[in-house]
Amino acid sequence: MVEKVIIMGAAGRDFHNFNVYFKDNPRYRVICFTATQIPNIEGRIYPPELAGRQYPEGIPIYAESQLAKLIRDYQADLVAFSYSDISHTEVMHKASLVMAGGADFILIGATYTMLRSEKPVVTICAVRTGCGKSQTTRKVCDILRKQGKKVVAVRHPMPYGDLRQQIVQRFSSYEDFGKNHCTIEEREEFEPLVDQGIIVYAGVDYEQILRAAESEADVIVWDGGNNDTPFYHPDVHIVLFDPHRPGHELLYYPGQTNMMMADIAIISKVDSAEAAGIRTVRENIATHAPSADIVLAESELLTDAPGQITGKRVLVVEDGPTLTHGGMTYGAGTIAAQKYGAAEIVSPQPYAVGSIKEIYRQYPDIRSVLPAMGYSGKQVEDLEQTIENADCDLVLFATPINLPGLLSIRRPVLRVKYEYKDHNEPTLETVLMKRLSRIREV
Repeated sequence: MVEKVIIMGAAGRDFHNFNVYFKDNPRYRVICFTATQIPNIEGRIYPPELAGRQYPEGIPIYAESQLAKLIRDYQADLVAFSYSDISHTEVMHKASLVMAGGADFILIGATYTMLRSEKPVVTICAVRTGCGKSQTTRKVCDILRKQGKKVVAVRHPMPYGDLRQQIVQRFSSYEDFGKNHCTIEEREEFEPLVDQGIIVYAGVDYEQILRAAESEADVIVWDGGNNDTPFYHPDVHIVLFDPHRPGHELLYYPGQTNMMMADIAIISKVDSAEAAGIRTVRENIATHAPSADIVLAESELLTDAPGQITGKRVLVVEDGPTLTHGGMTYGAGTIAAQKYGAAEIVSPQPYAVGSIKEIYRQYPDIRSVLPAMGYSGKQVEDLEQTIENADCDLVLFATPINLPGLLSIRRPVLRVKYEYKDHNEPTLETVLMKRLSRIREV
């Protein structure tokens, strides 16, 4: 008897789970995907080129808000939850809705969906969005290149456009961003690595992506998204923890899974966190991942002209996903404004327009900073207009890329960057190379 399946997702883990678990499996018939978290990713088709021989017309993608109706209309037997950074409580609310509709609810095991590589794999993941994965990925790439190794990074998926054109994506230059019609969110992840001279792969079919990356790499570095588990089986699994959100490592799916699998546990941002938060995180790691090596790290703030902040009324633009589904209410820009003596952090809410105004409605805890949202051309326009409307002396950008270079802004601007920095011994390099030496030649 064939089971009718709905896959709940957010244009990433859901497609991977389909590819490795459901595709070409005669036991299942996937009737649709649902989509959430990312704007405007529903209303598309998972194309037949990816869906396989059982789905000659592809698979429709609906908004998650339609889930209960879809279960009824299609008489679904099974719903597979397949996205990340959601509280354990909220996962069970969704499970209850599914079960009340008469379907089973499943979470697919993390290791079941991990593909194996012929090359050593280092994975960088986290317990929440915004813990500092990206800067850690750059640091790991530096460490491995110091060993004379060719490193290729594979990024967690962000296929928000034409899926047929995003099956396998390779980025080695800025021209590749334009050719692939990258959103701001995609560029924030790819651009710093490309600036570093690292080739980056991403897309939809991570089996094909892995084989392409293997052809160019001595070592593959998995650059995770949200708090999802890796798509590739790690030789060393690095997990980031945020002491600004102590205890969240026990409260969010699948971040707690990452914690339990960690080989190296990095407590980040210790230079700006309270001692009690650091202590709580350390205790939770010791309890739930006792074999993990613990490394303390800082997010080092870098700016060319900190004096420009002093005494100014500053509008702070922070990384969007960290503020939205990451649940943070501030980031590096706020810390820099406070550190360098801004007279005031100007609230952007009174000046917000369009989709940016809607973001504040959806995430009411975001009050004093502007999330750098850019999933579409219209959203970029709304971001620009919000900045132009604001009554401020300086716009302080704390995003991973040179966002002012992509926007039309007439106000004075200043960028704040942040990089990984070891806080003390043991260093990340020490524990990483020790771990790799135990497993295979690197």
